[in-house]
Amino acid sequence: MVTAKTGILTSAGGGDGTTSTAAQRTLVDFKDAIVDYRVTSLPVLQMFAQKYTTDTGGDIDITVAKQSMAMEQIDEGSTPAYQSTDLRNERVSVKEYGLAVGVTRRMIEDSRFSEMEMALNEARRAVDRHVTGHAVKALFGITDATFGTTDVVVATTEANAQLFANFDHGTFFGNAIATAAASGSRLNDYGLYDATAYNAMGPNTGSHYLASTGVGSASVANFSLLDLTRAIELIGSKGGNADTIMISPSHYKLLLDLADFTVPFTAGPGTATVPFTGSDSLGMASAAQTGLVGQLYGLKVFVNSYVPVTKFGVFDMSVKPMAYVERRGLTVEEANPGFGITGSYMSMRYGMKIIRPESGVIVIATAD
Repeated sequence: MVTAKTGILTSAGGGDGTTSTAAQRTLVDFKDAIVDYRVTSLPVLQMFAQKYTTDTGGDIDITVAKQSMAMEQIDEGSTPAYQSTDLRNERVSVKEYGLAVGVTRRMIEDSRFSEMEMALNEARRAVDRHVTGHAVKALFGITDATFGTTDVVVATTEANAQLFANFDHGTFFGNAIATAAASGSRLNDYGLYDATAYNAMGPNTGSHYLASTGVGSASVANFSLLDLTRAIELIGSKGGNADTIMISPSHYKLLLDLADFTVPFTAGPGTATVPFTGSDSLGMASAAQTGLVGQLYGLKVFVNSYVPVTKFGVFDMSVKPMAYVERRGLTVEEANPGFGITGSYMSMRYGMKIIRPESGVIVIATAD
């Protein structure tokens, strides 16, 4: 919400003349409305992204820690060998996005509402939709010219997936993971699993982009519990713990038809426990606000309208899969677009990229 200083206009004579209606209009004082917004307060970034800041724009490099240290047995009187953190670089493309808001003087004079404040509030919601769409399309590998995201498919190989020139928004592990590991990829062995063991997982040689085993088409959501268990296995084998599922509204409809699916509800004594009915009005409101609609095999299920019907994601949210690199948070500044028009600019400079390829799995419809 834009905090605004308001002023009341009065007629020249100070009375209730013919201009008194217009005189009571509330106007936004832009000198007080120039406020820095911290876009990291947006839920999608809190959920998926680790924040970095930068003093420059364009393509920048950030460092990510790898699994690099190990305990060793120590003989009496001896000391362990010194170890250091192994790092890898990730390149992130930082770009600027913005919008301009303009309201005519006549709209301000004739409206019963504060038109400029309404416009700024709607622009703020547009920012929320923009950042949410950007994060989801980067996570799921969906082509979008505005964000520069690229489609990631089941056949995408790990050797190509890790190249910035091909996927500047990053990817999770791709196909033929053992082959790429031999030449020094993002993969680290964990537990008793090595690259060969990862490569043997699933039909896509260790890929975190799985072809769904569910029944469907490019226009109908696919969902199978086998897809979910395979995703849990892939994340768990690399030391993670899958705890979140992100689905589309169409997937949500399918899940509601499964007996295994539980939704948040509250039933009074002696009443039937029917999801989202009766005394569940509070639970329904909470689901609408947060997107959290229930649990499946202990994993939290979130619904998001930007997730396509042909894909759903399984994630370990204890380690943020994405980096959000901020050059400048969302700012609002006064504009002067022309005679008789009051305006404002909103803009921000940031970049997003998947930097933890082990912490997510994307299940893709076979017809996609």
